Amino acid sequence: MATQTQESKNMRLISSHDLNGFGNIGEGISIQQTADGRRILYMAHESAPKDITSVDVTDLANPKLIAQTDLAYPHLRSNSLALIDDTMLVAYQSIEPNQPGTGVGVYDIGNPEEPRRIGFFDTQGPQSRGCHCLWWVDGEYAHLSTGTTDSRPTNSKDDQFYVILDVRDLTKPTEAGRWWFPGTQEGDGAPPPDRHPQFDAGHRLHNANVYPERLDRAYCAWMDSGIVTLDISDKSGPSMIAHLNYSPPFPGFTHTVLPIFNRELLVVSQEAVRPGGEDYPKLVWLMDNRVETNPVIISTLPMADTDDFFNRPGRFGAHNLYENQPGPTSFHSDHLVFGTFFNAGVRVFDTTNPFQPEEVAYFIPEIPQTAEANGINDVHVDENGILYVVDRIKGGLYILELTI
Repeated sequence: MATQTQESKNMRLISSHDLNGFGNIGEGISIQQTADGRRILYMAHESAPKDITSVDVTDLANPKLIAQTDLAYPHLRSNSLALIDDTMLVAYQSIEPNQPGTGVGVYDIGNPEEPRRIGFFDTQGPQSRGCHCLWWVDGEYAHLSTGTTDSRPTNSKDDQFYVILDVRDLTKPTEAGRWWFPGTQEGDGAPPPDRHPQFDAGHRLHNANVYPERLDRAYCAWMDSGIVTLDISDKSGPSMIAHLNYSPPFPGFTHTVLPIFNRELLVVSQEAVRPGGEDYPKLVWLMDNRVETNPVIISTLPMADTDDFFNRPGRFGAHNLYENQPGPTSFHSDHLVFGTFFNAGVRVFDTTNPFQPEEVAYFIPEIPQTAEANGINDVHVDENGILYVVDRIKGGLYILELTI
């Protein structure tokens, strides 16, 4: 039975915003520090009709919506974004292959009230649904999970792979390199990978993270193929350094790989995609990465009570991690892990002992009157430790602080 009562431990709700009823936020959240001293939170929508919503969070207790744009087509979703200074990249994916508008949009956000597109990388193709996720932190190269105009997957579920996008000319982004999991594109000479017998999510890339500490490495979440570490020192020819997969026997859908460099750890999440825990367990794994060619699973983050959350409406299981996003408006921790778990809200874990991580805080909002469930989807943590948590159904934005 659904709960309508807010639940929390060591976390305080500062404020919330329903985003004019368009709560369906995806997994793109970032903060701009403007020249006039404002702080603007940008969010990408998980589905149509809205594209990007921006909220002035200068006064945390009184967030103010300042812009909400519409998608060019009803078949598009924006889902993912990244920004540096006054430039923002947005990923566009379609429902079906070969629909227009897919790719990466480049926007001038010098005026936050009126974002202006200044460039576009087109990924429309006969077997492409476009770009699902992007990562951009160095100002030069973006890292995409995408189909392309010429992609030819051996299975339609494997239609997105790794593309390095050169955005040094913001008006004319160009491809610098690509890599796919062997056997997932026609003509690559490898046999197609086996499918999961019960939960076939696809052997496609969900996202690829590249950090300033290791600009020659891409840490890739390859859904039913597990985790992949790539050497991208030659951007025109990435090569695989490591591969670890637990699917099968576990269900796949590896979602995010977060490296913790000074502890030589990887934090890896899966995504729960079915209601009522039908595809459980979808976990967050901790891996020893001291030998980067041989990552080893050493523990998982503790999960909330399944007897409780299986019986609540909506999905239950892991999803997004806060990825220690580089930049001046982002928090960095070597020990705290922040994750979103759909109907189980946002949860915080202390990994000081990586063999026995502990949950230290959580927040689950009331289910909005206009929704049947909570769908807590993503979290950004700013440099002051403030959490910006979003819902993929109707809940909108929640601004929180830890009280520990």
